[in-house]
Amino acid sequence: MLGITWRLDMDIRWLGKDSLFVGWRGPLMRALGGIPVDRSNASRVVDEVLERVRSGEVFGLVVTPDGTRSGHTQWKSGFYRIARESGMPVTLGYVDRTTMTTGLGPTLEMTGDVAADMDRIRAFYADKAGARPDRRVEPRLREETREV
Repeated sequence: MLGITWRLDMDIRWLGKDSLFVGWRGPLMRALGGIPVDRSNASRVVDEVLERVRSGEVFGLVVTPDGTRSGHTQWKSGFYRIARESGMPVTLGYVDRTTMTTGLGPTLEMTGDVAADMDRIRAFYADKAGARPDRRVEPRLREETREV
């Protein structure tokens, strides 16, 4: 996704596990737009991103779903909460192993109807397979049965 955003000359930030920001890699990761995530305190991440938006910082935020490791049965909802609370739209990006393509898909406003919003996201990703298709996690939020 960094390559796509560089090609399109987009100012982005991305979320990465905090261990990527330790030692000599820390300054490099931050220079590339990285925001370290303490996965033991996920709500803090949402609050930090919202603070940046409210302070007037202008950027695109890249959030990749879980799915590179086993054991997940749904997506985490941070991207949805950030979009709803900040008013930022969600542009769907992809790496499709089937067609060997990458790119950006539609830009969607999150309406607050979690199930309907996620249905649109699922429809977009239905024919796409990531780098590890055997570890694909269906785009589904735990919150689809209640308000986020």
